[in-house]
Parts: sequence; structure tokens; C-alpha cells
Amino acid sequence: MVYFVEGLQGSGKSTMVSKLAEVCAGHEVFREGDYSPTELAWCAYVDEDVCRDILGKYPELSRRLAENIFSEGGKRIVCYTKIHTDNTEFYKELERFEIYNGRIPQEDFEKIVLGRYERWNGGNQIFECSLFQNIIEDMTLFRDLPDDEIIAFFRRVKSALAGKAFRIVYLETADIPASIGVIRKERSDAAGNELWFPMLMDFFNNSPYAAARGISGETALYEHLAHRQALELRICREVFPDETKILPSKQFGGEDMINIVNK
Repeated sequence: MVYFVEGLQGSGKSTMVSKLAEVCAGHEVFREGDYSPTELAWCAYVDEDVCRDILGKYPELSRRLAENIFSEGGKRIVCYTKIHTDNTEFYKELERFEIYNGRIPQEDFEKIVLGRYERWNGGNQIFECSLFQNIIEDMTLFRDLPDDEIIAFFRRVKSALAGKAFRIVYLETADIPASIGVIRKERSDAAGNELWFPMLMDFFNNSPYAAARGISGETALYEHLAHRQALELRICREVFPDETKILPSKQFGGEDMINIVNK
């Protein structure tokens, strides 16, 4: 059985993944940035010649790069956030080769995503936000697609997953500003300077979705996240009703783990 753990930022996905891993001994765990058969977040997706150029441009990182480059269908997947360096230009350059955030045409985007779901063999695995978050942020904030088109895409995802045994564990957040407030504090430095939230705000404020509507700021961000959660829950109920378990954010315990596994 495969488990997809989904929900908004700060909903407790990482904790849920860890708890599921304890209950499902032997399952392989995939978190954001890992080389994953279903997700390309924080990974560059490049041709062989581009990969060769990257290796040549950063010889001081060549060994660590080689350890984090994977071949797949004539492409190279570079898990660049697994590499630690003070050279910030390295991260900026590799980020350009991610598939999300409107960086590639929609037709190519869908072909890559659906093709990887189809080729994936499944197994005893647990995935953190490998189904909704990055795809839906791409389609809402950068492609400005209507909800019905996004739901139609996830019906194609379900077809691509046909024959694979999986469950979606969705963590529903009741109070989004409060939940984000907690993670803002957790992801600050020792002096209390926020590290994560300013990047999230920049990501939202500079998106085509926000620019087209002339909106920005925390209130607009929280409204977007509320819409995203409503859309994800709609997908769960309309597209994956038999595969989904919805739990309140951060209020799950051992009995919930047993119910998820024995559903």
C-alpha cells in the first residue's frame, strides 16, 4: 500500500509521515526534495547536455552532484537542494530547470506529470505532498486555470494511477492564519527573524495570479490558501472518494494511524 500525505503548509504532514512510517515498518519514505518516482519538487529536470554543462560549471560540487543525479527516460533529475553550498547562484540556476510555477508549457507539464505516474510501479511507500500541493500551486497561481479544469486534470491523474493501491491522507486545517503563524515561528532563526514566511509571501505576491488581480499581502495569501484547501478537498471527494481519509490538522493519534492502515 502507498500513502500520499497531503494538506496545506503547517498542517502536520511531516509529523503524519513520520507516524505512518512507524506503523508501516519497511515502507520507503519520500519527502520534498528527495528523488521521487512521483514528484519533482525542488529538483531540476534536464537533458543530458544541460546536465553535463552543470557538472562542468560547478566542478567543486561535481562529487555531490553526481550522488544526486538520477537518469529517467532520457532525462536527468538533479536533486539540487540536497547539495549544501554557499554559492547561491548554484541554487538560482538549478531552480530555472524545475517543471513547476509555469516554467514549461502546460502540455509538456501534463505529459511529464502523467507519464511519471503511469510509469511508477507503486509499492510500500509514503509520500509527503507528492499529489496536490505543487501541481495545484502551478495550475492556480501560474496558469490561472479554473477549478473545473484542475479537477479534470486530476481525473487524468487517477487514470494514470489505475491498478496501483494507494490511499490519500488529507490533513484539513480549520484555522489557516493560526496554523501558518505556528510554522512562521518554527522556521525563524535564533534571533526571531523569519526565514520561511517572507519567501512564501514573495512566492505569492509575485505570482501571475496575484499580479493579474492586483492583490498582495497576508490576507490575500490566506484567502488563496483557503481556496486551495477547498479545491483539494473537492478533488478528494469527487475524484478519489474511495482512496481518501480526511483528518483534522495536527489532531491525529495512534488510533488514526491504525484506522488509516486498516481502512
